[in-house]
Amino acid sequence: MIVTRAQGAQLAANVEELADLLVDTVDGGASVGFLAPLDRAAAVAWWRGRVAAVAAGQLAVWTARDGDRTVGTVSLAFPDKPNSRHRAELVKLMVHRDARGQGLGRTLLTTAEEAAVGAGVTLLHLDTETGSPAERLYRSSGWIRAGVIPDYAASPAGVLRPTTLYYKHVGAGVAYVENPVEAAAEALTR
Repeated sequence: MIVTRAQGAQLAANVEELADLLVDTVDGGASVGFLAPLDRAAAVAWWRGRVAAVAAGQLAVWTARDGDRTVGTVSLAFPDKPNSRHRAELVKLMVHRDARGQGLGRTLLTTAEEAAVGAGVTLLHLDTETGSPAERLYRSSGWIRAGVIPDYAASPAGVLRPTTLYYKHVGAGVAYVENPVEAAAEALTR
């Protein structure tokens, strides 16, 4: 499997495959912000909406490909406030059900963490459904549980579920970076 950063035009060209991955993820029961069944057109529109955030440097997206098929993705969302340039949120870590159990989730997670360090980010945070398989991945990768919020989000079936917040310190020291997405891209190509 090959993991690459999806730039604006590349992301725009890949929205159809990313939409298929999103639909598969939701159909598989993962709570990533959508209810099942997720309409494919809605998934395409959601991914198209991310293209502008990538172009603006607010979002970095990586995709994992197995041959000619997108089987995974992860993103980092960068805050736009000057007092929060040291942190980023890990969002939408997804692995197609056919590609699970092969270490791809960990590879995507590591890719995002390394890119964050390269961008001068020292603190990452995320949220995930409490009791989900994703929690095992995060805990085994050194993420620290910050707490649980009851009834935070609906599962794909529409049932309110608790959400666990996690954080992880990465890199060394706090550094201000003007454009963390560009810094992350440069760090990954070294």
